[in-house]
Amino acid sequence: MEKIRVGFIGTGGISNLHGDHLVVLDYVDVVAVTDPNPKNRENFITKYQLTDAKEFVHHKDMLQDISLDAVIICSPHTLHFEQAMDVMNHGCHVLIEKPMACSKKEAEELIDTAEKLGRVLQVSYQRHFEPEFMYIRDAIANGEIGKLTSVTASLYQQWGHGPNNVWRKNPALSGGGMLMDSGSHICDVLLWTTGLSPIEVSTQMESHHSPVELDSFTAIRLENNVIAGLNIVGYAPIWHETYAYCGDKGGIFFDNGKITLHRLGEEPITPELPKKTTNQDQSFFDAILGKHEVKVPGKFAKEVVNLTEMIYEAAGYHPLEDEMVK
Repeated sequence: MEKIRVGFIGTGGISNLHGDHLVVLDYVDVVAVTDPNPKNRENFITKYQLTDAKEFVHHKDMLQDISLDAVIICSPHTLHFEQAMDVMNHGCHVLIEKPMACSKKEAEELIDTAEKLGRVLQVSYQRHFEPEFMYIRDAIANGEIGKLTSVTASLYQQWGHGPNNVWRKNPALSGGGMLMDSGSHICDVLLWTTGLSPIEVSTQMESHHSPVELDSFTAIRLENNVIAGLNIVGYAPIWHETYAYCGDKGGIFFDNGKITLHRLGEEPITPELPKKTTNQDQSFFDAILGKHEVKVPGKFAKEVVNLTEMIYEAAGYHPLEDEMVK
């Protein structure tokens, strides 16, 4: 089998997660990298011994000059849409880091383009491949806690304590703050594990003098009379991630990777989980090869974009518009 020829757009921090996944796939060959930062390109090429890979400053030059089968996009959020559109229109499949796009309209156009051109469009929500979250999703679907009644999803990070002169805190590149960034993963978990869509939201946000919002507390009414709390805190001293799923017969509690199943009147259970079998990158290439369907398709990722947009609108917060006004 000929190797799948892959290009990278963006070789900053998150690209290393993808690079680690790709080095063990002997049917994948990284042949080009794009990044305006030469140091990022050098570090990535050196770390993964990509001595034959071509370097580019702009993704359009890479697409024009190199024959590619697929592209992995690890660039700032507001660049995803244009880059993914260009990639697909040049005949390539695309794996996009979260969030898929910065608006529901952009997400829908990406989906329509992928369908029209027959491209694999996958979004890099890695928790879909983690046994803990697969267990939670299956347990809820199988009625292990009865009818789901409420969910609380929380993420705490030191995100806000760093300098302000980074792209993540520049609305023109980030499209938003902690909610749009790390919070996108938590929105993903909330929607994917429950299989429910949001009906209405109300929220409170605080920037703590940052150019973008750091903390947000959101109340959500989901389908089937399920209520949810989404707490995204960037102004925290540590990283901490928790979920609580309550049903009319029990609950599932996740605390930094540890899962406990509680049924009414019974001793708590710590479930035995299978080993992880794939990841967002391997599954992307397996979908290209026709081994299975796309595991995190644009159609689903659009729902995360939609929820994020609903929350920002409920808060009266429009990061891109506010930036343009400035």
